[in-house]
Amino acid sequence: MSTVDDLIAEVLEGRHGPDPREIPATSVFWVHHGTRLAGGDTTYRNQYVLARIGSAFGACAFAEGDADPAVCANYSGAPVASLLTEAPAPVRVAALDAYLGSVRPHRTSDAERVVLPAGTPEERARARDAAVAGLLDVEPGAKVALIGVVNPLVAAIRERGAECLPCDLSLRTTQWGDPVTPDMRDVLGVADAVVATGMTIGNGTFDEILRVCRSREIPLIVYAQTASAVARHFLGSGVTAVSAEPFPFSQFSADETALYRYRA
Repeated sequence: MSTVDDLIAEVLEGRHGPDPREIPATSVFWVHHGTRLAGGDTTYRNQYVLARIGSAFGACAFAEGDADPAVCANYSGAPVASLLTEAPAPVRVAALDAYLGSVRPHRTSDAERVVLPAGTPEERARARDAAVAGLLDVEPGAKVALIGVVNPLVAAIRERGAECLPCDLSLRTTQWGDPVTPDMRDVLGVADAVVATGMTIGNGTFDEILRVCRSREIPLIVYAQTASAVARHFLGSGVTAVSAEPFPFSQFSADETALYRYRA
């Protein structure tokens, strides 16, 4: 299995669980929210499409214009196979994520369960991003490409003694004024390790990141709200570790929630 499309093809062939033509996506829904953490000047504008399949939710963050709210009515109740073959890319990824999560739920897997404490958005973001950075195993001074920038994760990488190389399609500077490149090729070729958001699976850049990390034999850590169960399938095949945070995400609760850390 080399790409996300390969994984979709295998699911459609029934190689990862029940026939997706026989399984309905009970609900397809849409979340649009903004967040600005205290002390920062960045407002994160996030849009997700989510799918409920059996006991699991699947999610995909997406950019403006990549999906339309009409998908909620068009695909709720439809067979999973229809979502995987006919729907816009974000819905396909959310459906794939939900299907794989229903077949093998994170909560019953062999992953390390990390409980994020109750608290403010800032406290919970710091705890979440420290947990992600804890999957890094690099020497002090190592260059870590961060593809998909959130400021607390930049700080968490630096706290581990590494140099952060930020890359993002939307942000142009970090909270501290560091330049952010929009072109991942600027960082992939020089990084000693890569930390990438699950949104790269949704926007189609994950396959290239995976290819480069495989060819350069460098660690790839995926921090995934988007497509957490999808990223898990690439463990040991280019992906070194995954921080999987299934819906409902930490930013939607002030109470304790869990994420799941996997290592190849």
